Amino acid sequence: MKHWLWLLCVLPALAVSSPGDDRVLAAREAFRNGEHVKLGKQVDALRSITGQEGQHDLQPWVEYWYLAQRLEDGDSGGVKGFLARQNGSYLAERLRGDWLKQLGKGRQWEEFQREYPALAQPDQELACYALQGRLAVQQDPAALDEARPLWFTTLDLPESCIPLMEQLVAAKRIDTDDVWERLRRLLEAKKLKAAKQTAEYLPASQMPSAKMLDAIADNPQRALDKLAPHFDATRLGREMALYAVQSLSRKDPANAVEYWRKIQSDFSEAERAYAWGQIAWQAAKRHLPEALSCYALAGQLSEEQLAWQARAALRTHDWAVVKRTIEQMPARMAAQSDWSYWLARALVAHGRPDEARALYLKIGGQPNFYSNLADEELGRFIVVPPRAAPPSKEELIAARDNPGLRRALALFRLDLRNEGVREWNWTLRGMDDRQLLAAADLARRGELFDRAIYAAERTQTQHDYALRYLAPFRESVEPQAREMAVDPGWVYGLMRQESRFVMNAHSSVGARGLMQLMPKTAQWVARKIKFKDYHPTRVAELATNLTLGTNYLRLVLASLDNHPVLASAAYNAGPGRARRWRAEVPLEGAIYAETIPFSETRDYVKKVMSNAVYYSALFEDKPQSLKSRLGMVGARGNAVSRADLDLP
Repeated sequence: MKHWLWLLCVLPALAVSSPGDDRVLAAREAFRNGEHVKLGKQVDALRSITGQEGQHDLQPWVEYWYLAQRLEDGDSGGVKGFLARQNGSYLAERLRGDWLKQLGKGRQWEEFQREYPALAQPDQELACYALQGRLAVQQDPAALDEARPLWFTTLDLPESCIPLMEQLVAAKRIDTDDVWERLRRLLEAKKLKAAKQTAEYLPASQMPSAKMLDAIADNPQRALDKLAPHFDATRLGREMALYAVQSLSRKDPANAVEYWRKIQSDFSEAERAYAWGQIAWQAAKRHLPEALSCYALAGQLSEEQLAWQARAALRTHDWAVVKRTIEQMPARMAAQSDWSYWLARALVAHGRPDEARALYLKIGGQPNFYSNLADEELGRFIVVPPRAAPPSKEELIAARDNPGLRRALALFRLDLRNEGVREWNWTLRGMDDRQLLAAADLARRGELFDRAIYAAERTQTQHDYALRYLAPFRESVEPQAREMAVDPGWVYGLMRQESRFVMNAHSSVGARGLMQLMPKTAQWVARKIKFKDYHPTRVAELATNLTLGTNYLRLVLASLDNHPVLASAAYNAGPGRARRWRAEVPLEGAIYAETIPFSETRDYVKKVMSNAVYYSALFEDKPQSLKSRLGMVGARGNAVSRADLDLP
């Protein structure tokens, strides 16, 4: 009993309001609406309300909003004082970034250069301003060398980077071939607006019109049918034909092969290799059998193309190509756990088990998909590490009194979740394992389950997997899962990935609740199971969300061979896609997961399945096998029932 008495004194009450909360919310609204006078009044009102009782936890946020709004008007008064008072905090980092952007826009380079080193995490906009400042003040030619790689990225560059690109062109650090390389990459990424802007750097005789690019993007086959006689006589003609082939391969790789074979003799060896690389890449993503033969004709490949060459080889169990492709990857890419694992598998297939074992040992011992698989190759099943000692009273008090964590908790209390997440995550930077575990425990007790997980999974040597793999609502989830005959560990693994147990989680596409149900899916399941009193507004409610979500999982499982890998893919991308991604022959579950065409779904399935083994290890208190869960995914079947097709 004494434990709970001191604990109640230690931990903040998230649900209890604090004097001035209404002023904080009014200040945020004024900031968002650009209402300067109203925001100033809220600053003064909050100071008067909390003056005698001590500062409101979120007063620094209100001051930040006030100063950030003044910065937009060119007034930096008060900024330096705030930065000194809040040194090292998320708000100091954010305000310094705001100030630096104003300095950069105003080309106030000397003050910019004084403040920039204090910024911990500059974004691309500020990084480009920093390079501009070096060019303007120090006349530093190395700044252009550092800017040059930006030319070849397909990321959307902020305005601060454009002067650097123009200086690169003016200084002749970018030639016509470089412009065409950037243009190709942007067209591959379907960034037509940026491609049109890049095309303006070409000589007039080589510059494609916006209308030409639009026409090819809209109907590449028609563009190829209407190629002008002797189109290959100019760089523009050849590049636009290559763009048409590349664009067609994205829609219909087999058709692109036929068109390309008719005209490839009109191109140089390098151009032919480029086109075959584009076709091979898209064929591999469609799981077409001709992908590897197309790759054999390709030239230098991008990282994404190399990844898909390896995946195409995995689908056909061509371990020689798997090995050769991974060895061609940049060292940084090849060292990643996924490609280290598959290279080890290829080495085993080539009779080199000792080298494979070294790779397994290198990536093993971590709570992730490929580390789990590597451990099993070493004969080590998945177990939960020894639980660290729980946070002491002193550690919990220190967490409670941490200003950044206090601000984060207050933000969550006022339902300012985005701000709360940023404040929480920033504050955890540099914490040791004991501090992280105390923060995780603090969040768990406040039912901020996603933040508890975030803190707990950052520990390096002292772990608490009951926090890392939290299982709230077990009294509701387990009976529902068992009634639906679905594995509770898998259900929890899925929920952890879907919502991190945020009850009111709401995705950008409209999915809601713990199991992130889409409105149409929820409505379909409710009708299917004759759910009484169903209404869309109830989807996020715990009981409704669990009932509809677990029923949907049961129906999806039944339609997909009762295979959790297929069902996990279906839950994220739809049953039809999960079904189409199977092969003509049985595949290892791990190979099926690795060769999912959608990167989001590929990552999702791996994480759900790895999560599931840890939840089962915690629930059952015994070692688990990820390989046995992944099993074999059956070959693509021809018979699909009407009920299966109706699944949303």
